[in-house]
Formats: sequence, C-alpha cells, structure tokens
Amino acid sequence: MFNRRALLGSSIVAASALALTACGADEPSEPTETNGTVTVAATPVPHADILNFIADNLADDAGLTIEVEEFTDYVQPNVATADNSVDANFFQTEPYLDEYNAANGTDLVTVAAVHIEPLGLYSDKAATLEEIPEGGQVAIPGDGSNGGRALALLADAGLITLADGVDVTLATEDDIAENPKNLEFVPLEAAQLALSLPDVDAAVINGNYALEADLSPAEDALHSESPDGNPYANYLVTTAANADNEDIQKLAELLQSDEVKQFILDTWDDGSVVPAS
Repeated sequence: MFNRRALLGSSIVAASALALTACGADEPSEPTETNGTVTVAATPVPHADILNFIADNLADDAGLTIEVEEFTDYVQPNVATADNSVDANFFQTEPYLDEYNAANGTDLVTVAAVHIEPLGLYSDKAATLEEIPEGGQVAIPGDGSNGGRALALLADAGLITLADGVDVTLATEDDIAENPKNLEFVPLEAAQLALSLPDVDAAVINGNYALEADLSPAEDALHSESPDGNPYANYLVTTAANADNEDIQKLAELLQSDEVKQFILDTWDDGSVVPAS
C-alpha cells in the first residue's frame, strides 16, 4: 500500500536533493533588486495565459515588464524561485507549497491568491461513477497534498469513505475507512495523469493538466470539486526575502485585479478556472 505521509509525495522527495543543492536550504535567499522586471516561472495553462494577458494589457501602465518562463512539472518552478533564477512562480496551492518547504528546507511564501482550478475525476472507460468497476484502478497525484485532495474528491463522490476527523490535505490510503469497490489507487506524477487515462479505469487530474488535455471539470468529469469555499487557490509565490519587493507586490495587485478576474471568467466560462475571490 502506498503511504503518502511516509514518502511526502514521490515527485517532491525525488527532487529534494536537487532543490537542497540548488538553493542552499540552510542559507536564506537574498532579496532581488526592484528594477521594474519580474521573471515568473509558471505552468502553461492557465497560469502562463493569465500572466501573458497581464504582460500584454496591464503591465505597461503599472510600470512593469513581466517575463514568463514555462515549466511542465510542479518541482522545478520552486527550485528556480528558491535559488533566485526567477523572481517568483505561479502554479501551486498553499498545501502543496507547505509540503514542498517541509521536504526541502526552503523559505518560499505565498503572496496573492489568484484562482481555483476544480479537481476532477475523469475516465475514458466509464461514463458514470457507477460504471467504474469493482477492483478498478484509479490514478491519483503522487504528491501528498494533491493526493489527499484526490482522496477527498473520491470520498465526496461516494466511491470511498475517509475516517472521521482526517485532515484531507494529509489523507493517505491508510485513512480510508470504506472502499466498497475495492478500488486500487495508482499514484503518478501529476503531469502524467491525463496521459494515464487509456491505461486506468479513472484518474483524478489537476486542473492545469486537465485543461492541457482539453478536459473540462464541468463537461467531462465524472465528479469535480465545487469552487465555492474551495481552499485550494493557486498562488503567486516568492521567497520570504522577496515578499515585500515592490515589483512583486505590483504583480500581485494585477493578478487580483478586476481585469484579470474578468479575463478568467471570459476565457474559462465552463468553470474550469474560477477567480479566487
């Protein structure tokens, strides 16, 4: 049985040595200079899309130049931010960041909540929850915070029951009280979940990777999170030393602006991406 608490998430632990070497976990990051340019590491959809909208439409009036560096995984953006290769990143939830910091000894902090991407359960084989077979394989994110979130989604769908009082951000298979279909859970790196659909009976896929695979939680998911009261906002993140940097704060204001909220609502009008507030 896969124990996610013990592993702290396969993708995070696999990168721990690299991150520790790259950023020097015991040495606090030095603040970067305020020079009107912010380099941001981001996953392509929707994060880079949102940043590029700001760069094209709002940044000049704010006196900013925004440079976007795209990454397709959940580890390297934090490595690059911690070692000041970039000024900030935009791709992750706070529970994921907390787990990453704990595993790597880094000092990354949240600056601004921007949007929510409802997590969804998808299948190429089952058209309804009822059609997921006895003993079926369900792929879930292999990192701890998203894995716990996936189990909470499956519990909300009625496929499993979690033990009373479990913190869903830390839930593992050991916390499953009932599994009436005897489902088998297959932990994978988040970027591989959409690719796994032909090989498993269902997969819980993070919002950005679902979007890249042309999947909508509203239209294609067998079950998805509600955005109402959802604690898994995606944040602009930087080092503790850079948290008060004037350029970072300007970008945070733009990310939470009415213009960006409207861009999100217009671009993802199916509810795949929802403003955080």
